[in-house]
Amino acid sequence: MPAARLGGIHFDFDTHEVRTEDVRVLDANAAWLRATPNALVLIEGHSDERGTSEYNLGLGDLRARSAMTYLMAHGVPASRMVAISYGKERPRCTGTGLTCWAQNRRADIGTH
Repeated sequence: MPAARLGGIHFDFDTHEVRTEDVRVLDANAAWLRATPNALVLIEGHSDERGTSEYNLGLGDLRARSAMTYLMAHGVPASRMVAISYGKERPRCTGTGLTCWAQNRRADIGTH
């Protein structure tokens, strides 16, 4: 079965709580993953550029683990998932300002 394009989610500033508007993305990911028991999942946590590298690596880890915890609660075994953090090192948007920073506060979810 070809890999699905699993959806990523975004986070509000300085938090790792899953936003209400991202629940449907995680629910769709969980449904596909339950139906595809051989798929392995990589969850990458990211942050915007504000804060130290150390702080942002920690926040990225919390964000990746929040997505992982949600998927586990919805039937995806932890043994199929890996959570890593890139902090602010791999921005999606390289500009500055609120709109750009919002794009970088995310957890990318994909199969590997």
